[in-house]
Amino acid sequence: MQKIKVVTVIGTRPEAIKMAPLLKELDQRTSVASSLIVTGQHKEMLDQVLETFTLEVDHNLHIMQPSQTLTTITVKVLEGLERLFHEIKPDLVLVHGDTTTTFAASIAAFYQQIPVGHVEAGLRTGNKFSPYPEEMNRKLAAAAADWHFAPTAAAENNLLRENVPPESIFVTGNTAIDALALSVRLDYTHPILDAIGGERFIILTTHRRENAGDGMKGIFTAIQRLLEAFTNLHVVYPVHKNPQIRALVDNMFTENPRLHLTEPLETVDFHNIASRAALILTDSGGIQEEAPSFGVPVLVLRENTERPEGVEAGVLKLVGTSPDVIVREASRLLEDEAAYTDMADRPNPYGDGRASVRIVDIIEHLFALKEA
Repeated sequence: MQKIKVVTVIGTRPEAIKMAPLLKELDQRTSVASSLIVTGQHKEMLDQVLETFTLEVDHNLHIMQPSQTLTTITVKVLEGLERLFHEIKPDLVLVHGDTTTTFAASIAAFYQQIPVGHVEAGLRTGNKFSPYPEEMNRKLAAAAADWHFAPTAAAENNLLRENVPPESIFVTGNTAIDALALSVRLDYTHPILDAIGGERFIILTTHRRENAGDGMKGIFTAIQRLLEAFTNLHVVYPVHKNPQIRALVDNMFTENPRLHLTEPLETVDFHNIASRAALILTDSGGIQEEAPSFGVPVLVLRENTERPEGVEAGVLKLVGTSPDVIVREASRLLEDEAAYTDMADRPNPYGDGRASVRIVDIIEHLFALKEA
């Protein structure tokens, strides 16, 4: 049997983290010839993940430039992939989630009539501007995709409501949970944990475009108030490299030994530090999936989420960016042991760590059927 040529396209740090276990599973299958294309939508943060998971890059478009826009990212990815797809002639292109790389790669494959497999398919908020541009990216990728690897039944139902053929949808769990098995260690140490010295800490991540400006001001105000209210509480904040976010951090935060502002953490560091946190405050998507496996409650700094399963399961709570709401909900969990335990002890609704195996099994089956 001729090997299935599978090309995976990634461009950002979250994509690399979530596709790492799938790429490793593809490499183990004798039926598959796997190659990895990196667009370079992110650079430094993406390079960290590639090194951490020892992912071998076959082609890198190196598209990142200062002050890049969604338009420049899309155009460069389309142009770069047109050439590479002509050369490689893949049987299948795999994309992940909702980045601009994902959207552009799906369209590039469609233009050459190459089948597209969309990993983490079917997430929806119902508002095309929240999160922006991710909600539209994933919907457009779904329109071009031939096979949809949905992480949950709720994601499958979203696709069915959009008239995606049911035979093209496969519920697999989320590869983000698979990645934790490659990164979390019991014997982990880090200078930040040494500085905290066993006291409770919150880990904060925030970078969403829709939270820029007043939203982040509200979040940072809440952090200041929590540090004042809980004198033994620490906050670990890996600051996103976006210059606007960094300027706001400089303007709003004064020096505090219990506020640990760091550069973006490498994947292994972030997973291990987050797994030891008391609370996670985030506007990120992937962390909403990962944290339930750590047994750490998550307050989501958004008005809506494309991951409603976590809210329904009681492991996530939407709090938005109002300082009063954030402080109230964080304080409740820090002070009320029963409320904390109720969130922390629930099972993770996003997967069991075997999504990558399922996806590759499905790909092998589908191509066997196709050849038959």
